[in-house]
This record gives sequence, structure tokens and C-alpha cells, in this order.
Amino acid sequence: MLRHYGVDLLDWHRDRLSTRRLAVLIRHLPRDSALLSETDGEAAEWNTGDYLLAAVVDHLAAANWMFASVHSDEDAEPPERPVPVPRPGDGDRRGTPAPPEPTAAPEPEPQPLSPAELARFFS
Repeated sequence: MLRHYGVDLLDWHRDRLSTRRLAVLIRHLPRDSALLSETDGEAAEWNTGDYLLAAVVDHLAAANWMFASVHSDEDAEPPERPVPVPRPGDGDRRGTPAPPEPTAAPEPEPQPLSPAELARFFS
């Protein structure tokens, strides 16, 4: 906060910075901030242009592969499919598995209510 906006985070505790203003400043932190680097990881370094460039490279590689496949001899071994450009969060595309998503513990099965508890509830 201090690096990007010149605002000390302790100002919030000193009642010099409102909670709303702090939320707005955090929401609009630049991509190179420590908070976004920690929460988004490598994806924080990628902007829209980087994703578009990776898509262009992938499409060109696919078009070249299709051209080579169509124009090769029928008896020749087909060319290998192109490997997509690795993107942040796509561990499975690079050959390394993506980290498993945490799963919540299953909720216990609800116990049926006894007739006395049902009567007490509806009375």
C-alpha cells in the first residue's frame, strides 16, 4: 500500500483511513503488487496481451501441423501434434499435474426425528 499509493496500512487502525477506502485501494492494486503475486501466483504476471499472444502461437502451431499433415505422404508417419504454450494454472498442459483442489469433508447423514420431536416442533 505504501509503495503504490503512499498510504500506510496502519492508518486504517489509527482511523485515518476508512474501511471503504482501504477496500477500494486493495481492489485496484497493480499486478506487480505483493498481494496479487501471493494470491494469484504466476497469473498475476500475465495480462490480456500475454494470453492473446499465447493463443496466437497455439493457433499458428495447430495450423502448421494441419498443413504438414495434409501435405505429407499417405505412407509417412504423421507429424506430432503441437504442444500448447503453458499458461498459469495449467499444470496438466505442461505434463505436470495441477495441484488437487481441496475437498470439504462429507457432511454427516442427518438423523431422522422421533415422533415426539416432530410433535414438539409442530406444536
